Amino acid sequence: MALPIHILLVYSYLLLFAWVLIEQLGIPMPATPVLLAAGALSAGGRISFPLALFAALAAALAADTTWFIFGRRYGHYVLRLLCRLSIEPTTCVRRTQESFGRRRGSMLLFAKFVPGLGLLAPPVAGQNGMRFVSFLYFDGLGAAIWVTTLLAIGRFCGDALQRDPSLLYWAGRFSGLLLVLAVAAILVARILRRRSILKKLAAARLDPADLKRQLDAGEQIYIVDLRHPLELLPEPFTLPGAVHFSPEFLAARHNEIPRDRDIVLYCTCPSEATAAKTAMTLHKLGIARVRPLRGGYDEWKRLGYPLDAIPPSLPLVPAAQTAG
Repeated sequence: MALPIHILLVYSYLLLFAWVLIEQLGIPMPATPVLLAAGALSAGGRISFPLALFAALAAALAADTTWFIFGRRYGHYVLRLLCRLSIEPTTCVRRTQESFGRRRGSMLLFAKFVPGLGLLAPPVAGQNGMRFVSFLYFDGLGAAIWVTTLLAIGRFCGDALQRDPSLLYWAGRFSGLLLVLAVAAILVARILRRRSILKKLAAARLDPADLKRQLDAGEQIYIVDLRHPLELLPEPFTLPGAVHFSPEFLAARHNEIPRDRDIVLYCTCPSEATAAKTAMTLHKLGIARVRPLRGGYDEWKRLGYPLDAIPPSLPLVPAAQTAG
């Protein structure tokens, strides 16, 4: 008999607890197939439905409580970590925070049914100062609904297997394949989402002429110079009003970047690679209005547009400085 049914029969509740715990901690090992299998096995009395519910619920609450505490203590650092594990890292923070702002605790009732939302909901609740008792109440209900639903679906399928035992052979034979396909589907979803965002960023690139018109019109634009400090030695100039950030420090200082205007990023690398990569990082942090500058610094300079001189000390500072 193939996975996960065979292993469930041997290790039962311990495996169920560990599998759900690992998934809820952010490791991409889908617990849905295991919960469905446990529900199916409960139909024949091989696994106790109440004990399976208790084991899975305890695991979900243990993981969620951990992220709630970390979210309250470490805030956006935890969110940035979890976004790297999330299925949809490019929109996870903004979507979760917006959902929490509209629904507060009730968001936790359905969060586990939404890809990416279930992982981010507990730390977002902690970061936003939700009372721990309220969190346990809503998160416990949400986790119970999620676990019960999956176990019940599995139980329904198990009843069908009881009526036609030959289905059990095929279910066991293909359950391992379904688990592998589920993991593969998550990885493919992440790759496709990333490619989709990169395409959107490419379409959102801003032409230097358009940026100059906006600056001449007095529009509020936040321009970020992503060039390495060594690149500034032979070219000690930057776009008007630009702020210099080293990309490796940008995520840690993202709170300095305004959210109420367009963020224009530029570098000197081919195809604006650094700007595109940094834009992806900012998207993960919930900053949506990001536009790489087409052609970067070299194109702006080639067109003869105005530049500001940079103080000589700037190249020695790796973090952020405002152009003079």
